[in-house]
Amino acid sequence: MKSRSLLMCMCAVLAALSLAASGCAQRTIAHIDSKGSTIVCFGDSLTYGYGVEPGEDYPSVMGKLAGVPVVNAGVTSETSLDGLARIEKDVLAHQPMLVIVAFGGNDFLNQVPKEKTRQAMCAIIDKIHQAGSMVAVVDVSAGFLFQEYQPFLRSIAREKEAFFIPNVFYNVVNNPSLKSDFVHPNAQGYAVVAQRVYAAIKPYLEKNRLSRVSAPAPAP
Repeated sequence: MKSRSLLMCMCAVLAALSLAASGCAQRTIAHIDSKGSTIVCFGDSLTYGYGVEPGEDYPSVMGKLAGVPVVNAGVTSETSLDGLARIEKDVLAHQPMLVIVAFGGNDFLNQVPKEKTRQAMCAIIDKIHQAGSMVAVVDVSAGFLFQEYQPFLRSIAREKEAFFIPNVFYNVVNNPSLKSDFVHPNAQGYAVVAQRVYAAIKPYLEKNRLSRVSAPAPAP
């Protein structure tokens, strides 16, 4: 009797796992077949590369890994609302295939209400999608720092059919050997960030490449 109950329990667990996996498999990422030509890294000082020399910022390092032109559209001290105001000129003008959005830290520091951050982030993603580009949302939390932003940003990414990149700054901005100041990474820290971001976007870059190969030729 006990063995039968155990078997039924195991079957229920397996069914639940199968359902969860099925739900994950069906998740839609908008514009996976984007025809854009660049990757744009869009954010604040953590994107810009505050604290290091030009070329040591994470977008520059990641560009060497990705084999795709990468544009650093980071501006120090910006909130998501500031980013929204410059998206046309600094992001969409570069005809991106993928935009990696990393805002939230300055929203927290400037006490921007979360609902305003959500509205700005959703508007940013909507504008990028309207241009036919994929979006990745970066987790700006790192241990205790901005920790409430991980589930918050994850939910925005899921709602807007973007993909979420978690734990990018984990054990970087809370590791003195990888930091240039209280918050910002040093060159070694940005290199770690670049590796993590690249590992997260690589499958989507491959799916995009395959979508281009399999696309029907335009009519003469």
